[in-house]
Amino acid sequence: MVTRAQTKPQAKPAAKPKTDFERWQDYVNGSTQHPDQWNGYDCDIRSAVTEYNRYLMGNAGYQPLDWQMVKAMVWVETGPGSEAWPNKPMQIGNLGDPGLNTLLRGEEGSNLILPPAIRTRLNAALARTVPAWNIRAGIGYLLTRMAKFDVQSVRDADDKVYEVTVKAGDSLDKIASAQGSTLVEMRALNPNAAVLKPGQVLKYRKAAMRKVITGWRPVTTQNIAVLYNHGDAAYIRKLDYVLTLIPNAGTAACK
Repeated sequence: MVTRAQTKPQAKPAAKPKTDFERWQDYVNGSTQHPDQWNGYDCDIRSAVTEYNRYLMGNAGYQPLDWQMVKAMVWVETGPGSEAWPNKPMQIGNLGDPGLNTLLRGEEGSNLILPPAIRTRLNAALARTVPAWNIRAGIGYLLTRMAKFDVQSVRDADDKVYEVTVKAGDSLDKIASAQGSTLVEMRALNPNAAVLKPGQVLKYRKAAMRKVITGWRPVTTQNIAVLYNHGDAAYIRKLDYVLTLIPNAGTAACK
């Protein structure tokens, strides 16, 4: 009697281990099922973004910041599984991170970015312990990094044209310094004053050389990753992923 050879059932191939990015996706996807987590900082973000947009609107081509981009940053920076989530959702203020100190010292042009109501109240304790202020600080540093600056001659509020008489040994630069003006302003008002002579009368306006905002880099996921975050190689990919989730996962209804 001939019997058919019995074959052993083949074992299922072992599941391929998930990548770090896939595990992160699972974490974020799970959080979208819990609105208290997923929408936890929506209103704080919207409020802070509104403050900045109102203050910077019309400034050298400023385009309003999309609050959803900041929400994506919060979820990439922390999320409720992080120890920093309850007080530092944007991570700014961590030891060794230069961002917060830049804002507190008014460096890199940040003094031109922060609205006065934020600039006068922001301190290290608030930024490190109160999430709404950590978000304000994070947005301030983000926009500081996105802004383009230059040092230019800026007229004072007093727009009056004054006159000054040239003395022996004077130069346009020396007169500008003595009268609280700038070389740029002196040259603009006295185009024919290439060679100065004692007794010559020159015009000037009060002015000073100051840092000003001249333009803005677009707030894209790539620019955020390059200019705000310097550690996570998957930062752009993560931001893009969160942005795809927001329309379907919903947002908080804020007053």
